[in-house]
Amino acid sequence: MVGTSYRPGEPGEELLDETVGSLLRRAAEQAPDTLALVEGVPDPAARRRWTYAELLDEAERAARALLGRFSPGERVAVWANNIPEWVILELAAALADITLVTVNPALREAELRHVLGHSRAAGVFLRREYRGNPMARTLAGIRADLPHLRTSVLFEDWAEFCAEGSPDRELPEAAPSSPAQIQYTSGTTGVPKGVVLHHRGITNNARLSYVRTFGLRPGEAQLNPMPLFHTAGCVLATLSAIVSLGTQVLPPYFEPGLMLELTESERCVVMGGVPTMLIAMLEHPALPRTDLSSLRYVLSGGAFVPPELVRRVEEILGVPLCIIYAQTEASPGITITRLDDSPEDRAHTVGRPLPLSEVKIVDAAGTVVPNGVTGELCTRGYHVMTGYLDAPADTAAAVDGDGWLHTGDLASMDERGYCRIEGCLKDMIIRGGENIYPREIEQVLAEHPAVAEVAVVGVPDPVWGERVAAFVRRTSGRTVAEKELFDHVRAHLAPHKTPRTWVFVEDFPLTGSGKIRKNVLREEYAAGRLREEADTSD
Repeated sequence: MVGTSYRPGEPGEELLDETVGSLLRRAAEQAPDTLALVEGVPDPAARRRWTYAELLDEAERAARALLGRFSPGERVAVWANNIPEWVILELAAALADITLVTVNPALREAELRHVLGHSRAAGVFLRREYRGNPMARTLAGIRADLPHLRTSVLFEDWAEFCAEGSPDRELPEAAPSSPAQIQYTSGTTGVPKGVVLHHRGITNNARLSYVRTFGLRPGEAQLNPMPLFHTAGCVLATLSAIVSLGTQVLPPYFEPGLMLELTESERCVVMGGVPTMLIAMLEHPALPRTDLSSLRYVLSGGAFVPPELVRRVEEILGVPLCIIYAQTEASPGITITRLDDSPEDRAHTVGRPLPLSEVKIVDAAGTVVPNGVTGELCTRGYHVMTGYLDAPADTAAAVDGDGWLHTGDLASMDERGYCRIEGCLKDMIIRGGENIYPREIEQVLAEHPAVAEVAVVGVPDPVWGERVAAFVRRTSGRTVAEKELFDHVRAHLAPHKTPRTWVFVEDFPLTGSGKIRKNVLREEYAAGRLREEADTSD
């Protein structure tokens, strides 16, 4: 299909029939004394550490304890921040053939009721409290609404729970096709759906994305600041460390100064995060005096990564910044930029499809478009989810009869297979019949030195149907007026793409995975809670 936006995925790789449990067992066999997990708390003296042999031993004890309360195939939820016990529970559930339901620790009562009720979780492991969220009290308040929930365990009682397991209990063998996790979508549009991910998908995706792309080596420390309830944290980062026999350094939360200190003290070869995290680290006063010589690369994704940020990271840190394009429904990696890609490709594209993953760009009729033409990105292969839990209509809408996952993201592909994400179908602005892609405008604005972060959305307009609105967070210590930014965009883009509404914000509403919640911006603006600085007309 020369000249069309289709790539079959790089050949030469074998699809392995593995489970999360088999990954851990192999790592413990091959590298029993290698450091596997470090608790990245601020006090270096308080950091607990596990070798692979110790990690397997604790995970097996926890798995046997799980089987004392639950049966293989049941679902158990985890509601906590990034703590080592979260990772151990993930591994234990896999060894017990129990499906893990991941829950954002920021959720409140109604959100928690939906996730635990919809998933029919038989148990939940949780913190008593986290960052002001009274989690145990919240759970107690909705317990009567959750008929399937038989038991709950506080992580402060983890040691006592693990001691329940009988050492003689035989652990089952999960099938590679068995569900490993249920992850709930961010819910930026509608009620969150439960994405069912299988062992084969997440184990191979971790291997073929991070491990293969970056040549991760045994014993190398890998900093994981991404939330574990998200696939970036518990799949890509956690499982790639195990596949590569590396060391996962797990901070309990994101704090830029702590990330820098951990990178230095634990000699991490990779740091990463969504753009807001990278910006916070670059702007932190400790950066100039932090020894980051161990870094081999920086990784980002999960949200739009401005080319100017890529260039800034590479210039300041002196290592390549690679971008992964991912979606929970795809286990999650789909495309990635490589270390040997040109600086231009690393800054302006999301790379080429991962091995064994087909990618195509199609128009509204489902026809593959020519190279360079924008359409919806679709992917097919081992990595596609089993489906949305108890939602056959939603599953059929997302995965067509030929197995193609329709991501809902607008993209283009060049003749080499490099992809550029232009935006989301749901975010496309239609102004007087003209289709406008916010990503293009955000990219131009991100190049202005006074713009730290930006989100472009469509807001109602009585004449044009929609008009372009830009929400801007200024760079620390910089001032900029709407007129200057208007002129900057006008100098680079057509007049109809230039924002007419400008709103300056101190921060953005974010999903748990760090994406800007554009639906909240629209709602807040419509309600008059976000006021524009000026409105420029033609």
